Amino acid sequence: MARYFFNIHHQGSDSDMVGEELANDETAWLEATRMAGELFKDIDGKFKPGDEWSLEVTDERRNPLYFIRVSAERV
Repeated sequence: MARYFFNIHHQGSDSDMVGEELANDETAWLEATRMAGELFKDIDGKFKPGDEWSLEVTDERRNPLYFIRVSAERV
């Protein structure tokens, strides 16, 4: 098992200092998509045009593996 960190970026940064032990990169991706859905749901009406929200997944050496980004803009 390897340790993965899930860092949230929205109106400042929230670095994951503990991480989570998971089987592999694919499992980390599945956890990231689940987590992104849950966290974005909690933004609930506070997300405005011009805002950006992201979730970065890194490995135990803090090397980036995945980046999920959501941005809003008025057209």
